[in-house]
Amino acid sequence: MNTNSDVKIYEYDAVIVGAGLAGLAAAKELTAAGKKTAVITKLHPLRSHSGAAQGGINAALGKDDSTELHEFDTVKGSDYLADQDAVELMCTKAPETIRWAERMGTVFSRDEEGDIAIRPFGGQSKPRACYAKDRTGLALLQAIYEQAFREGIEVFDEWYAGDMIYKDGKVSGVVAYDIRNSKVAVFNAKVTMFATGGNGRLYRFNSNAHANTGDSLSIVARHGLPLEDMEFVQFHPSGLGGSGILISEAARGEGGRLYNSLGERFMEKYAPNAMELASRDVVSRAIMEEVRQGRGVGKDGQSVNIDLTHLDPQIILTRLPELRELAIAFQGQDMLKEPIHISATAHYSMGGIPTNINCQVRKSPTELVEGFYAAGECACVSVHGANRLGANSVLEALLFGRHAGENMIKALDEGASLRKATAADADTFVEELTRIKTSNGTERVPELRTELQNGMTADAGVFRTKESLDRQLKLINSLLKRFKNIRIDDKSKTFNTDLQEAIELGHMLESAKFVVEGALVREESRGGHYREDFPTRDDKKFLKHTYAYMDKDYNVSIEWGDVVLGKFEPKERTY
Repeated sequence: MNTNSDVKIYEYDAVIVGAGLAGLAAAKELTAAGKKTAVITKLHPLRSHSGAAQGGINAALGKDDSTELHEFDTVKGSDYLADQDAVELMCTKAPETIRWAERMGTVFSRDEEGDIAIRPFGGQSKPRACYAKDRTGLALLQAIYEQAFREGIEVFDEWYAGDMIYKDGKVSGVVAYDIRNSKVAVFNAKVTMFATGGNGRLYRFNSNAHANTGDSLSIVARHGLPLEDMEFVQFHPSGLGGSGILISEAARGEGGRLYNSLGERFMEKYAPNAMELASRDVVSRAIMEEVRQGRGVGKDGQSVNIDLTHLDPQIILTRLPELRELAIAFQGQDMLKEPIHISATAHYSMGGIPTNINCQVRKSPTELVEGFYAAGECACVSVHGANRLGANSVLEALLFGRHAGENMIKALDEGASLRKATAADADTFVEELTRIKTSNGTERVPELRTELQNGMTADAGVFRTKESLDRQLKLINSLLKRFKNIRIDDKSKTFNTDLQEAIELGHMLESAKFVVEGALVREESRGGHYREDFPTRDDKKFLKHTYAYMDKDYNVSIEWGDVVLGKFEPKERTY
């Protein structure tokens, strides 16, 4: 039954949900090719979380670097779970992507010879992170948005996409509502793309924007489609102690040193060769182990020190100005004069919506969904495997966003058809909105969200065991039941943030379940997933991707998919 006959239906060649680097890069390509394109985003494109990327974007531009070395570092960093065909595509096209971004107007920092400046990053054999001071993501985002706007992209900002239209193996657009007035509309399209970012808000201490609630992940899962490798969550080594606000890897790339409360430069014990520039999973575990052993700093002993006072002050003032300002503003510590307190912070999801190398979404390890694409952090083309190298995420978003746009253009030129939508396609989402608004239960969204975040941090974080994961799964199942009994105070139609946060909490609870269920079945340690009860990597059993499916009662089932291997055979990682 149609519950809302006033639903407006828009028709487009392409609809893109998300307006960060991936979404805008795709939209720019589509619009430039004359395709009628709509971009739907719950906040203005320049507020996208892509703008928070600080340290750099990888490309083998150095004189003694090579794309093959970039490939090797990426595969090794992934703990050999990355699909090597996708890695080869990304690393080979990285230099061209940098040049494309520069032609779009991105202003990169320069070295003494006038070339694009590059800095070292963790887990990488050579310096290859191209940067714009410590505001790289923002510089890229502003340039790509400007050029996409110039091409005439149509942006529906402050619109919330809450469902997709999926029938008979084909996606035909999305259902969204206008946050300004709560009016629901259907965006009907020949091809549809999700580029909605990550779900880092699942954790109490995280580096993510408030918008990063993983909405598209559970939207996809609610339609019976799989999510891939969701157990792999990256914890960034350097979030400001107590808040998780990001202090870029650039701080270590420029020479920052880590010390515990005894004044020991403790990375000598964990990664004697790479030291502070080991891969992120290694450094994060080292920091948290020092804290667990009672060698942390700060009032609560939950942090370690990063010291940059030995650097020339001009390096900090010219290359890391925003990092200094953040530490002063949020911690009262000036890195020019003293060490600052940092701790591991939830940062990035290596898993997500499974795609093939052309960004087409999979409905199983071997089948594709018609007319559906994904790119950026919400997607899993699996260039990161079990652990992402710093500065590869900005590259992935920009490169695969553009690649998705090119493949959507190809599909449209080859005759992708429009399956006409009706107002009834909005029924499921309208019913969800109505149910949340009219529910007069006893549970409150902020309390449930806090319980989820505290539990994920304690029991599904840097260190995991079967016992801790079972405890967190029990909590999530309880929270899913309690969520049905919520109550929101604001019943209005105008900028109803109570309603939006309630919808987002539903998505968070579901995507959290995928993280925990995947972590339980993966009885090994690999990259960002560390099981203390299974502390070694097991290639014989688990050199596989997880594909997880959820039924209507939130039960999750898992099957396994093959990893695309290549020239780099799995070896033990040492740093």
